[in-house]
Amino acid sequence: MTYAMIATWRMALEGIEEGVKILKNNGSSTDATEEAVKMVEDFPYYKSVGYGGLPNENGEVELDAAFMDGDSLSIGAVAGIRDFKNPISIARKLSKEKVNCFLVGAGAEEYAHKNGFERQNMLTDRAIIHYKNRLKETVDKGLSPYSGHDTVGMVALDTNDSMASGTSTSGLFMKKRGRTGDSAVSGSGFYVDSEIGGASATGLGEDIMKGCSSYEIVRLMKEGYTPQEAADKAVSELNDLLIKRRKKAGDISVVCINKKGEFGVATNIEGFSFVIATDKIEPTVYVCKNENGKTTYKKASKEWLDNYMKKRTSPLKLK
Repeated sequence: MTYAMIATWRMALEGIEEGVKILKNNGSSTDATEEAVKMVEDFPYYKSVGYGGLPNENGEVELDAAFMDGDSLSIGAVAGIRDFKNPISIARKLSKEKVNCFLVGAGAEEYAHKNGFERQNMLTDRAIIHYKNRLKETVDKGLSPYSGHDTVGMVALDTNDSMASGTSTSGLFMKKRGRTGDSAVSGSGFYVDSEIGGASATGLGEDIMKGCSSYEIVRLMKEGYTPQEAADKAVSELNDLLIKRRKKAGDISVVCINKKGEFGVATNIEGFSFVIATDKIEPTVYVCKNENGKTTYKKASKEWLDNYMKKRTSPLKLK
């Protein structure tokens, strides 16, 4: 009766709590993953996913999402989709198509419309204020607009030994129209095989795609590495390679579980958080640190959790 769910960032906590209810009742990993990701997409205070996500340089919210069934290896994905609620559900629907399972832009929107998915303006007043404030900071202070790109990535294992993975993001703030990162790309932002395990990534997609990080972790688990060993190895080797070849590595963080429900996490940044829940662990937030290529983590304190939500829900004023 083993089950498990893991996800990137504290923002997945409420979704994981909901997903675990499904798994506890012998529900499927596919249903649990979709419902958990939808909860993150629907929460307007998370400015990097779904409703309330920050727009591109033209002021448009373009969303990317992907879904993978670990039993059949079926994949569905959308990129650059606008004005549709819950892109994870559109991606799941696409995963059931034999062909045309990865759609972008106007094609993804047409598919969503024809299949009855709910239209919604995903740009909120709060996101507009964030956008204008951040725009002013980049002009006045010379800061990079490409900071803050927290994808929700998730992997689930159900009591029938089936696995699934899902991702959803609004991508880089002030990205070019049509820019697509790793989140919708199989093997980079996500990968799952029910006979081995699954992984999901978050960070700078342009760098994560250079290492196909999620597939690499699953491949390492197949070779016999524990999830933690596989995660650390994949992240540290890609980080070192990028520094060697390009003098710099962007943010790279990953989460994974194997078919036994064992989990691993790795990051090359300070402060990465994740959520884990199993039949033995209640949904719990952990905060990570990296030391010499190895990731350690500790349970988030009440103060940390309170500050996290306070920061994200506090009133905004136009600067």
